[in-house]
Amino acid sequence: MGEYYNYIKSLHLIFVITWFAGLFYIPRLFIYHIEAQAKPNPDKGILSEQLKLMTKRLWYIITWPSAILATIFALWLLVIMPGWLDQPWMHVKLLFVTLLIVYHLKTHQIFIQLQRNEVKYTSNFMRIWNEGATVVLFAVTFLAILKNAFNWIYGLVGIIVLAVLLMLGIKLYKRLREKNPEA
Repeated sequence: MGEYYNYIKSLHLIFVITWFAGLFYIPRLFIYHIEAQAKPNPDKGILSEQLKLMTKRLWYIITWPSAILATIFALWLLVIMPGWLDQPWMHVKLLFVTLLIVYHLKTHQIFIQLQRNEVKYTSNFMRIWNEGATVVLFAVTFLAILKNAFNWIYGLVGIIVLAVLLMLGIKLYKRLREKNPEA
């Protein structure tokens, strides 16, 4: 089994990347869908139907399959390297992966609501929601590369700083859009 390790790891990374690509893009489509609901007909209807089709294809053809395949290959890697489960960094990484799965499932719930044209969130909320996957990506990447959970205080401070910077960027972009709606 060990001789297949690098192939399995490569496939895991490919599907993690495509999973994140879907998680990064779908909230953007949600934002457009929410903002389309404020437009007059026929624009509202045309845009809503197009965005529902785009999100459905992204979600079911790319994001869900990538999530499932990334998980399968991750489990396969843990079968090959069971010692990783004894490592503190892996425990922290699995915590963040669990958060990512919860994020994915909540995003699925929002997807279903928007497929029914039920708008329960603002576009500004979705801009903030969009950054959730970014925070998890940073945490998991540093844990996987550095393999060190003992510097969790520095990591926590780094994630908080990242979150603050992302929020500031969102506020700055909101101000820019208020001044120039075409931005």
